[in-house]
Amino acid sequence: MRIILSDFISLDGVVQSPGGKEEDADGEFQHGGWSMPFFDSESMGAVIGEVMERTEALLFGRRTWDGMAAAWPGRAGDPYADQMNAIRKYVVSRTLSADEASSRWNNTTLLAAGGGDAIEAIRALRASGGDGGLQVWGSASLARQLVENDLVDEYCLMLEPILLGGGKTIFPSEGRARQLELVSVTQAKTGVLICAYRPAGPAAGA
Repeated sequence: MRIILSDFISLDGVVQSPGGKEEDADGEFQHGGWSMPFFDSESMGAVIGEVMERTEALLFGRRTWDGMAAAWPGRAGDPYADQMNAIRKYVVSRTLSADEASSRWNNTTLLAAGGGDAIEAIRALRASGGDGGLQVWGSASLARQLVENDLVDEYCLMLEPILLGGGKTIFPSEGRARQLELVSVTQAKTGVLICAYRPAGPAAGA
């Protein structure tokens, strides 16, 4: 399976709490909901839909999964909600139980239960799947670990025209350079650049 990171991201690399103040206020982050004024359903919605079409499963950290699990099950009847509820989902957590994960949001499988190694569990999942996508939404801490371990096959970044001055990022800061190849770029009417990147060469985790 190809791991795809999908993120709304500011010009200074922040991905924290793009959809609302309640998402993630860690570090006294004051700008929750910052991406909403820039959403262009015509261009950005089309890209999100295209990536979903080649996605076999979704992968979340615990906090992002909690928000999704509270929202999507109650929206049955809408085609996109039905797709979200039906698709396979994986959540990384050391505190969530397998029964709770599956009962709160159907088709959810718990990874790294009981203090297991999350990265090794994801590495095994990536190697055992087909050639479809394992897409990561939000989940900044998990996404950063995936980048650090060279497990990302594609970046779908919606680069938004705003500077946030600090907040969570998906990019490691250990000083190592990672060259990427620009695959495509689309400009939205709101000034967002929708960019797809892939590692420039085989990922070390492959």
